[in-house]
Amino acid sequence: MHLAEATAASLDAIIERWYALATEMEAHDALNKLTHTNIDEVNMDHFREHLGDSDITNYRVIHEDETIGFITLREGFNPSREYSHYIRIVNLYIDEKHRNQAHGTDVVEHVKEIARERDCDHLTVSCDWHNEEARRFYCDTDFRPKQIDYVQRLEWLENTFECAIF
Repeated sequence: MHLAEATAASLDAIIERWYALATEMEAHDALNKLTHTNIDEVNMDHFREHLGDSDITNYRVIHEDETIGFITLREGFNPSREYSHYIRIVNLYIDEKHRNQAHGTDVVEHVKEIARERDCDHLTVSCDWHNEEARRFYCDTDFRPKQIDYVQRLEWLENTFECAIF
C-alpha cells in the first residue's frame, strides 16, 4: 500500500470517494446533509483548487495498483503553542470492500512519515461524535481525544436571507 499525490488526471477517483464519504457521513448528523443528489452535481472546481494549494494535499490510497481510497491533509501552524506545526487529516476514506484489512492504519503510518518529512510535531483529526467506527479507529491508531468541537445551526441565517429577498 502506498499514497500517490492526486493530480488533475486522478481527480475523478478522489471525487468519487469524497462523495461516498460525504454520503456515509449524512447518517451521523443532520448538518452533514448534502446539497447534491448525485455525484454528477458536484462542482469539481473546489477539488481543482486543492491541487494548487500548498497547504492542502490529496492522495490516492493505492493497493496492488488499484485506488482503494483517498486522504486529504492540511498543514498548519499554531504559533502560540509549543507543539505548533501540525498536519490535519481532513478526509480519510477506504473503499468499503477494503476496510478492516489494516489499510487505514497503514495510511496513518504514511501520514506520520509525511509529517516527519515536513518537520511537523503532531497530527490532528476530527470525526462526528456519533461515528463510533471512526472514533474507535482513531483511538486504535494512537490518537487521543484532545478537544470537542460544538456546532450550532443558525436558523436566523435562513430567515435573514428570506427577508432580504423582499
